[in-house]
Amino acid sequence: MKRNIIKIDEEKCNGCGLCVNACHEGALVMENGKAKLISDSYCDGLGNCLPECPTNAITIEEREADAFDEELVKEHMEKKASESGRPQPAVHAHTAPQPPFHGGCPGSRAMAIKRSPSEAVPASPAPQLTSELMQWPCQIKLVPVNAPYFDNCDLLIAADCTAFAYANFHKDFMKNRITIIGCPKLDEGDYSEKLTAILANNNINSVKILRMEVPCCGGIVNAVKTALIQSGKMIPWSIVVVGTDGEIRQN
Repeated sequence: MKRNIIKIDEEKCNGCGLCVNACHEGALVMENGKAKLISDSYCDGLGNCLPECPTNAITIEEREADAFDEELVKEHMEKKASESGRPQPAVHAHTAPQPPFHGGCPGSRAMAIKRSPSEAVPASPAPQLTSELMQWPCQIKLVPVNAPYFDNCDLLIAADCTAFAYANFHKDFMKNRITIIGCPKLDEGDYSEKLTAILANNNINSVKILRMEVPCCGGIVNAVKTALIQSGKMIPWSIVVVGTDGEIRQN
């Protein structure tokens, strides 16, 4: 059948995840830092997600699509609730909609993280740690693309928050690497052009990407992937994902 349904422009999507929270039917997910419609049957075409998108990446189009199926949506939401262990809001697709979440990007949502003090008392004071930063500046926006320290280096490209979330950031990730950092949510513009120039103009041995688990942090991964492709070089690369609790989620 031909009906109204949402359309997502991946080029405009910045990975903030606001639309995922705004969709009461669970029709949207974040994949590789981009919003994606997982099933036509889950989308009612009303567009509750549109006002939440800061980049106007979501529009309504009329096309051939499966009919909206409220029963499938209910099953989908129940499955999500079962997998997450948290109750999901009831779906009332064609009654008064619930007010959308206005707390901003999930990565900006306030939360308290409780820490348990260590019971072990060290026999002697721990040695003072030294910085592993090997160059200055370290902000992606500020580093010169042809800086001599890039030549034959192992490169760490890290989201700003990772240094504060992960306790052993210097020892485990910065050591013996050139480190450049940025925030894909707050920094203006796209990193991919600058990163492409760095990769193309220097002999980079490897690239490690360090990001937070929050959806908006996917932008830094997308920028690096684009830069790797546009550089035309086969550079080994890997991704490490840090949780908001400081634990490694993916390595």
